[in-house]
Amino acid sequence: MAKLMCLCFIILTIVVAVSADECEGDRQAMIKECAKYQQWPANPKLDPSDACCAVWQKANIPCLCAGVTKEKEKIYCMEKVAYVANFCKKPFPHGYKCGSYTFPPLA
Repeated sequence: MAKLMCLCFIILTIVVAVSADECEGDRQAMIKECAKYQQWPANPKLDPSDACCAVWQKANIPCLCAGVTKEKEKIYCMEKVAYVANFCKKPFPHGYKCGSYTFPPLA
């Protein structure tokens, strides 16, 4: 029984580590390709590049949203984040929370 518990713990540790690495990779790719389309001021809203949309299509959005803090919301305009998500055909569902921001219905 102790060996089984130890094995379960090792597997869980590996899964958590892989998930954290994936999220950090998505975060870095999002910064590199999309930051300029998502930063304040709220206007103008610019259509993102194909490279940015490619990142959006592959990104683990729930993982990225879990890392959005009030400090990051001072850098990134969540209205622009929604605009980029919609443009890249991966919109947030109505009521979805990302950091402290709740996404409104799509216009």
